[in-house]
Amino acid sequence: MINALKFYIDGAWVEPSGTARLPVIDPCTEEAFAEVAMGTPADIDRAVAAAKRAFTSFSQTTPAERLALIRRILEVFLERHDEMGDTISRELGAPRAMAHAWQAGIGRRHLDELIRTCETFAWQRKKGTTLVNHEPVGVVALITPWNWPINQIVCKAAPAIAAGCTMVLKPSEVTPLNALLFAEILDAAGVPPGVFNLVNGDGPTVGAALAAHPDVDMVSFTGSTRAGIEIAKLAAPTVKRVHQELGGKSANILLDDVDFEAAVTAGVNSCFNNSGQSCNAPTRMLVPEARHDEAVAIARRAAEAHRVGPADHERTTMGPVVSSVQFERVERLIAAGIDEGAQVVAGGLGRPHGLERGYYVQPTVFANVRPSMTIAREEIFGPVLAIMPYRDEDDAIAIANDSPFGLAAYVQSADHERARRVAFRLRAGSVYLNYPSWDAGSPFGGYKQSGNGREYAEWGLEAFLEVKGIVGYGD
Repeated sequence: MINALKFYIDGAWVEPSGTARLPVIDPCTEEAFAEVAMGTPADIDRAVAAAKRAFTSFSQTTPAERLALIRRILEVFLERHDEMGDTISRELGAPRAMAHAWQAGIGRRHLDELIRTCETFAWQRKKGTTLVNHEPVGVVALITPWNWPINQIVCKAAPAIAAGCTMVLKPSEVTPLNALLFAEILDAAGVPPGVFNLVNGDGPTVGAALAAHPDVDMVSFTGSTRAGIEIAKLAAPTVKRVHQELGGKSANILLDDVDFEAAVTAGVNSCFNNSGQSCNAPTRMLVPEARHDEAVAIARRAAEAHRVGPADHERTTMGPVVSSVQFERVERLIAAGIDEGAQVVAGGLGRPHGLERGYYVQPTVFANVRPSMTIAREEIFGPVLAIMPYRDEDDAIAIANDSPFGLAAYVQSADHERARRVAFRLRAGSVYLNYPSWDAGSPFGGYKQSGNGREYAEWGLEAFLEVKGIVGYGD
């Protein structure tokens, strides 16, 4: 990638102010295959200044003009879709087919949904003689994670553009190349200079400078709860809007009337998708006490059916976790589960047999997990499932809600009305009934320490809008 050592600022690829560089590591081999420039607060100042200048004119464009721009972005994105899939597969370690169909494909789905949203969105409405007008919030900072990188970039940057905002993106330094490719897509689509700017760097340097910058009006952040707390503190002195999608520890309640063979197998596979590196992964499987052993046997078979290996192998169903830091964290938490008395029924510590290099984790299932255990409370972000027995429906709901997180929850039942009743009692931003298809039009975000605000569709668009009332506007 020719622009890997530059930043995209004010419509041009520019040299960074500093000299620091960071290697991009292939998780399958533990070897560097590229490097990117690392930014400084001076680079952030330059990017924010470009966004601030551009806001004066871009904020005055019409919704129709911005919708046309989103359509052009989709056209160019589709032209480079396969390149995007290959890039994410290499830097994240995701199996190639999954990287194309989902990691890259989800970007297209968000753009499709945003176009549908903008076509019908009520930018203005009358309330008596008052005109209620939706206007762009201003200059926004976008700080995105490594696990679903283009998903989070597109579901922030695209609605921000549609709203009339200008922005500075700091993507994860772990998976930065897809963001550089996205900048090239926006440039080719004709996004005006200064509307979109990109500076690579780490959180403590570049992310902190963005969150605290006095000319940034809003921060949209996806990442850990710990980092989200720090960003909120940095943003507080300037009272900027802070929109956060943070951690999760999602419960998957299997009610006693469900087909266990199908429901347990699907739950294991959903937990292990993307090597377990999804904030809304169903990592706590709650099963009736009387059927615990049955669920464990099914989960063991489902885990052992996975093929862990390099991203470019056709038979691979699960790649590595993303980095040495993540590998060590997952291994430490597996060890904690063992030390606290949970029963390992599949996987465990160490790499899978025959994989001596690469950040590969064994697909791991724990049984007889108690709600107080570390593996039942901390977000592991790896292919680790905790099976937890419950006494009755009320007990299952209590266990599910007994978490500092509230991003997502799952309910499986042969009785759809029963599943619906349980869903209304769960303290989570999204509840998925009987493993539905992914929905780009559903609001996404969490309760409690899983964040605030919502993304996707009209909720994602509204996140970047201010509401103005012009009183006495007239008939």
